[in-house]
Amino acid sequence: MTSANKLIQASAGNAAGAGLAVEDVFSTYLYTGNGGTQTITNGVDLDGEGGMVWFKARNQTGNHAVFDTDRGGTKFLKTNGTDGDTTRSNLINSFNSDGFTLGNGDIYGITNYSSSYDFTSWTFRKAPKFFDVVTYTGNGTAGREIAHNIDGNVGTIIVKRTDGTRDWWIYHRESGSWKLGNLNSTSALVAGIANVFGDDSVAIPPSSSVFTVGSSGATNYNGWEYVAYLFAHNDGDGEFGEDADQDIIKCGSYTGNGSADGPEIDLGFEPQWVLVKNADRATDWYIVDNMRGLPVGSTDRVLFPNAANAEENIPQSGFAVTASGFKVEGSSTGYNASGEDMIYIAIRRGPMKTPESGTEVFGMDRYASGGGDGPVTGFVTDVQMLGQPAGDKGYFSPRLTGGSYMLTHSTDAEATQPNLIWDRMDGAWRSNVTGYMLWGWKRAPGFCDVVAYEGNGVAGRNVDHNLGVAPEFMIFKRRNNTGSWSAWHKDLTTPSQAYLFLNLTNAQSTATTIWNDTYPALESSFVVGSISNVNSSGDDYIAYLFATLPGVSKVGSYTGNGTSQTIDCGFSTGARFVMTKRVNTTGNWNVWDSERGIVAGNDPRLELNTTDNEDTGHDYIDPDSSGFVVNYVADDDDDANVSGDEYIFYAIA
Repeated sequence: MTSANKLIQASAGNAAGAGLAVEDVFSTYLYTGNGGTQTITNGVDLDGEGGMVWFKARNQTGNHAVFDTDRGGTKFLKTNGTDGDTTRSNLINSFNSDGFTLGNGDIYGITNYSSSYDFTSWTFRKAPKFFDVVTYTGNGTAGREIAHNIDGNVGTIIVKRTDGTRDWWIYHRESGSWKLGNLNSTSALVAGIANVFGDDSVAIPPSSSVFTVGSSGATNYNGWEYVAYLFAHNDGDGEFGEDADQDIIKCGSYTGNGSADGPEIDLGFEPQWVLVKNADRATDWYIVDNMRGLPVGSTDRVLFPNAANAEENIPQSGFAVTASGFKVEGSSTGYNASGEDMIYIAIRRGPMKTPESGTEVFGMDRYASGGGDGPVTGFVTDVQMLGQPAGDKGYFSPRLTGGSYMLTHSTDAEATQPNLIWDRMDGAWRSNVTGYMLWGWKRAPGFCDVVAYEGNGVAGRNVDHNLGVAPEFMIFKRRNNTGSWSAWHKDLTTPSQAYLFLNLTNAQSTATTIWNDTYPALESSFVVGSISNVNSSGDDYIAYLFATLPGVSKVGSYTGNGTSQTIDCGFSTGARFVMTKRVNTTGNWNVWDSERGIVAGNDPRLELNTTDNEDTGHDYIDPDSSGFVVNYVADDDDDANVSGDEYIFYAIA
């Protein structure tokens, strides 16, 4: 297909929802109440497209509140109760083209009560093959068909009477034997209710354009008012992403095994939001998401749609996301009772759009004076490196592992830091870190990805990633045990065998066992050998992956010339972050950035492999609109431009 034809097809598809990214149709947005008005900008068009917003106070007991554009911003339903619509003015003042505006009418802790309330909001936009909202008046006729716009597989339907008291009734495509559940109840799902979704004699599965209701008051009593929320199930038929061929939502099931080493569920994508219920017994419904905390190897933060409880920690870690789904890591009967069936809805992690500028995905903050809530990057941050110019620096940590970090100059296993909390929309730290410098990355296609995996000791193992391109620079560290940081770069002399140590000055080394004597960087996976630095059986690992994205980032190399030379990265406004390493002989891992100063003069340099104080006495690099300039510094034989020496670099615009 020609590029022109693809463009025409994509344009036509967008009119029907095809080619959208998950960030266009779903958002988890966290905020603190202010008792007044505030605008939540989450990038989801509710004004033009319509949809639903679900609110819950995280740190307080209070009702879950669901609003939708069909019923308007003055009416909400409580998922933890059977009440019909509650009408309140000034809770949602408007549904916007990029989110919504909250009013000052919250006196019950529903949406915006006060600064002592922390809230989560989950926004679902109407879009074919993702989500729809349907309102209708019951007529009592069994076998009635209600039209919808899912235009694909329907995974879950949630129906609620809005003008009076009634349970929330749920159909799920894999609940088994036509079992139905109640979102407001802990009850096990029940079977054989053909008068709820059927013609009173047999149950009737939903089609791509209609769902069928019986004569029951649960879904179709004559004269009663109802709202239905429909969630799609993509099974290779999703039309999302830049090529309109990706899935973003799955409604599935798994059988529990009662073990902390629970089932692993293959979704075909990494999830950001998961709803789970044990279909076979009375348990809570669980909602977890990666903004409030869905880390690998530590406790998840959970809310219960059927209860007014404040947010709680899931015992025994709960769920661990993988590059292609999630793994159950707890033995709770709520989500892993042995031999029992669990149903779930899972939504893909974003972003799916390729970034167009460095400021979208990389930010910095020099936290010199303290105060406030810590360093700001300006976006949801997935990787942070915290450095202290006065020494003891190089704290590297990803959202994926929660409140844990590892020191770049050390072989130590990961440690925990209670102030390393990721539940904010503009940074990666929730406390005063005076004197530190924070660099923050956002995971995004073609730019950066992070993968947590458990080693299996198998040489030549392929580990999935979601970078979308073959990585060009990779950094690995064993998390649960001591060991050096291993790094790979596409421009090392023998890339199928070569590696570096991030915590050491060593020149590049080679071994056939580290990458199994294979070029390790592939478009959807990377290859590891069997050695302890990257793949010891039973050990836990983290891998940071980076790539060249034109105009945004550059992974490359150069040969020193002993004077000055311009390193052209293809940027237009220069590099804001530069990392270099001499690889043919010993050399430090040097970091410069524009926040501390990349200027035509001395530039502050930090070394990731040492605890030395910041070096401010040399002019190692200078700014250049295309990238950066490296200079030779005669009194330092470990500078950035020794004649004939080989250097690798990573730069961000």
